[in-house]
Amino acid sequence: LHEPYRRQRQMCIRDSACTAYQNARYQTTGPFTNHENTEIFMKPPVTTRKLTTLSLLAAIALALYAVESALPPIVPIPGIKLGLSNIITLVVLWKYSAKDAFFVLLVRILLATMFFGQAMSLLYSLSGGILCLFAMLLVKLLLHGNYLFLASMTGAVFHNLGQIGVAFLLTSVPAVLVYLPFLLLSGLVTGLFIGLCARFTLRLLPVS
Repeated sequence: LHEPYRRQRQMCIRDSACTAYQNARYQTTGPFTNHENTEIFMKPPVTTRKLTTLSLLAAIALALYAVESALPPIVPIPGIKLGLSNIITLVVLWKYSAKDAFFVLLVRILLATMFFGQAMSLLYSLSGGILCLFAMLLVKLLLHGNYLFLASMTGAVFHNLGQIGVAFLLTSVPAVLVYLPFLLLSGLVTGLFIGLCARFTLRLLPVS
């Protein structure tokens, strides 16, 4: 005698739960929308605020490049410099995404070539910058976003490798490879400095 009563009670509980779920979904999305479409419209791919922020960061990177270009060389060896603009690339890569970091890097390189460099310097900047970005992204993925300074050091080394590789391809002079050990060593030192600067900058930025 108790079995039919128990089944009827379970069916009533199930119907009440379904009704409550439908009412809650109706209040959230409305009668003519669904949850999937609501998520699509609530999350645009690129917001105006984000685009403005990335443009501002690209301008800061360009300003750092201009300041560094006005400074005397650190050592009398071609190709050795601090790479201050890479601070911004690291910040964008860690705070946003690789695509956003590539956007900032590309804008900075194109504007720097237009205002301060020559057409030939575009090849060196693109090869070194893109290789540096991919190397830093790989280290970030392998280390799960930890040890930013290691990513910076690796990126600096690969940046110098890209530039000396382009120099060798354009000149076909093996003598340019003599600078390779000095460039690799300087990449480790300057990369450590830039990584620490980027880490300090990320601490000062508000959490988005």
